[in-house]
Amino acid sequence: MINFEYIRAASAKGAIDARTKNAASQFIAGGTNLVDLMKKGVTTPQRLIDINGLPLNTITHDAKGLTIGALVPNSAAADHELVKTKFPLLSMALNAGASAQLRNMATVGGNIMQRTRCSYFYDTTMPCNKRQPGSGCGAKDGYNRMHAIFGASDKCIAVHPSDMCVALAALNATVLVSGSKGDKKIPFADFHRLPGSTPELDNNLQPGELITGVHLPANNFNKYYYLKIRDRLSYAFALVSVAVALEVKDGVIKSAAMAMGGVAHKPWRLKEAEERLVSLAANKETIGQPLESIATAAMQGANTYAHNGYKVKLGKAAIREAVTRALFS
Repeated sequence: MINFEYIRAASAKGAIDARTKNAASQFIAGGTNLVDLMKKGVTTPQRLIDINGLPLNTITHDAKGLTIGALVPNSAAADHELVKTKFPLLSMALNAGASAQLRNMATVGGNIMQRTRCSYFYDTTMPCNKRQPGSGCGAKDGYNRMHAIFGASDKCIAVHPSDMCVALAALNATVLVSGSKGDKKIPFADFHRLPGSTPELDNNLQPGELITGVHLPANNFNKYYYLKIRDRLSYAFALVSVAVALEVKDGVIKSAAMAMGGVAHKPWRLKEAEERLVSLAANKETIGQPLESIATAAMQGANTYAHNGYKVKLGKAAIREAVTRALFS
């Protein structure tokens, strides 16, 4: 690990100013991802700006929805009564992520900002356009079992690793941001980027901008499920995950929201599947065939590589299972 300067920010403005003045600096809170990247030599900031002293660790609720501060630990968010009762899908997704020890340290803002766990990104001896633009993508012709089947480019086929972000995408969250030009709100669907020709850019934050929180709008969903399929039960990233939120009234699906993880460079929203679920009867005896058709259609357009073709079949099964559990478990 390289030498670096460490400072503690006393205010959001101070943190933003310090970050703006030094492009080689980074914010640090829990550090559960950033410190790993520094140890591996993937990220080499000249300065770390500790933001743990900022007042960004509260969870509040009003008629418009729920606001979670960027410094709220993942475990605290998952276990908060407001989250469990108003947005249980988020609590389920948070509890599916990492280990209990990491959830105690990792923050909501840091979770949103975490980078891919692609092994070629972490291995500085291998080519990776995300780590070193123009060097190539080692995963394309390498071992790509964990990699993207949607939204990839010839520059990068990595996937976004977060469970929390899949739920936030389904729940139409908004990322709250402060910067030198003031505050702004970024719809969650627009926050993370697909790789395109610039895979080194994970998101649409501008230099110096700081995530201060996330807002989840009020909704009428009353059926939820987060399904995570992984190689082992504890502390493993998703091969495929599905977040489902449904509004069921008088035995009929009135509205639906769905997103997938483990399949793209960002949480992958399933808009067509949502639309096709609406008006279906929430009936075990009759939903099987339409749900099969919906799941099949959701996986159309998948582009597989040498080792990840299984994700198409797995994704289809995961969609069916997640919706079924949301409705009937």
